[in-house]
Amino acid sequence: MQRAQKWRTRAIILSVTAMLMTILSGCGGNEETKEKPTAGEPVSKQYYIFDTVVNIKLFDDPKAEEHLDHIDNLLKTLDIELSRTLETSQLYKVNQEAGKQAVEVSEDTMKVLERSLDYAEETDGLFDPTVGGLVDLWDIGHEGAHVPAPEDLQRELSLVGYKDVVVDEAQSTVFLKRQGMVLDLGGIGKGFAADEVAAYLRAEGVKSALVDLGGSSIIVIGSKPNGDSWNVGLQDPDSSRGTTMGTIRLSDQVIDTSGIYERFFIEDDVMYHHILDPRTGVPSQNNLKSVTILADNATDADALSTFVYVMGLTEGLKYIEDLNDGTEGMFITKDNKIYVTSGLKDTFKVTDEQYTLVEE
Repeated sequence: MQRAQKWRTRAIILSVTAMLMTILSGCGGNEETKEKPTAGEPVSKQYYIFDTVVNIKLFDDPKAEEHLDHIDNLLKTLDIELSRTLETSQLYKVNQEAGKQAVEVSEDTMKVLERSLDYAEETDGLFDPTVGGLVDLWDIGHEGAHVPAPEDLQRELSLVGYKDVVVDEAQSTVFLKRQGMVLDLGGIGKGFAADEVAAYLRAEGVKSALVDLGGSSIIVIGSKPNGDSWNVGLQDPDSSRGTTMGTIRLSDQVIDTSGIYERFFIEDDVMYHHILDPRTGVPSQNNLKSVTILADNATDADALSTFVYVMGLTEGLKYIEDLNDGTEGMFITKDNKIYVTSGLKDTFKVTDEQYTLVEE
């Protein structure tokens, strides 16, 4: 077998015009970097948590340093609650006790899990938070990732099943019925964390801010300090970071992207990406490069971008259009065609001639 140990993490999503976010590399757990602003510049903080780089920028706020310290503690608390790999986390304990006993969890963990199960029920398992065993098996995004043996794949696939998650709201406990089941809230957890940060900032009266969790869940709060909306460039999935293929203006909105070029490896000239189909246990097979969701909250946007990608272009586009709640979607195909829901047709502009906006 010829295995190309080629893998990468590429943020597909955003570069904000006149305010590109600097992403740290080579960071260790919970490392922080605070940028000292000059006059007129934002106060920003970057650190590594949730297995990703977090970037917060606050504008024209006299209490910015205090807010950033509070956000630091908030995210660390959520990491302790929601991380699947941190051995001291609640979720880790739930997985360790699978098939044995229920585990008490926090209100936040319960909220995220119940929202995940709602989506699992609504999509008949197309979105399933019990795919953790499959995620571990494929290990996509890490050195040494490879196609698993059929028997290993079948074993982990047999342990996927959201209906075997028992939630006791009265006792605030979670129980996985079968030993070996693994909960993974990665398909929604970063969005929830972004929402919690945004809720805190809004409650504190912050008028202009940008919250970025790993480049996949981004919230713009308010407008730019001069009153203009944020001019956002959508990253070209096939190019280096900062190369955009279109622009859109946002105010007080969330944007979230799932794409096959975020994490992948190549084996025997075949690319295997990280968006797994819970029904088959393998990377979802369709003609999409990426799905971008615009919504009013990051929790839903995070989940939607994941399972709508698995749905594919036709079904996914219809699903978002039928929500009729202000949520919008953008779908980029492997042949560089862009399909958008009706609410984006007048606001999204293509800036790269290699891409074509399909008018339907």
